[in-house]
Amino acid sequence: MDLSRGEKLVKLAREAISSYFSKKEIKPLKEITKEFEKKSGVFVTILTYPQKELRGCMGFIFPKSNLYESVQQAARHAAFSDPRFSPIKEQELNQIILEVSILTEPELIKVSNPNEYPQKIEIGKDGLIIESEPFKGLLLPNVAIEHKWNTEQFLNHACLKAGLLEETWREGTCKVYKFQTEIFKEKVPNGSVIKV
Repeated sequence: MDLSRGEKLVKLAREAISSYFSKKEIKPLKEITKEFEKKSGVFVTILTYPQKELRGCMGFIFPKSNLYESVQQAARHAAFSDPRFSPIKEQELNQIILEVSILTEPELIKVSNPNEYPQKIEIGKDGLIIESEPFKGLLLPNVAIEHKWNTEQFLNHACLKAGLLEETWREGTCKVYKFQTEIFKEKVPNGSVIKV
């Protein structure tokens, strides 16, 4: 996706949050391009500014609606429904930066032995989903870079995110998926957008 479209999605995410306070309806896109009509996994991340600490992150691995609607929903969930944080307050709108991650379709990593998983994952490129019914956890690709994790640590933390014990991935009882992302992010609150 090109920068101009990514920029529209980031602005849409911000509008979805700010309209919660203003009670204004979000105007539909005059022309929804095919990029916005398609269904795609999406996550919206909210970071404090200038500290860049996590303030909320929610999204959809497999969305039921188009990208335009999914970004709005993910932004609202990240701002007001992330159970790890209190809801965003209106006075915080100029103290947060928004990041929109568009996900590729998750790919099941096939191995004959669970110890092969680390060799099938590329730090900085791949995000992870660990699934062991009814548990599921997802970590975006940039999380491993931010925490300077190797592939085994990344797998361990994906297990923890799913509510499983570390190293559950070694037991052969769960499915491991990888995916990639395109990330668009504000430089400063309500400022210009870059492709990460």
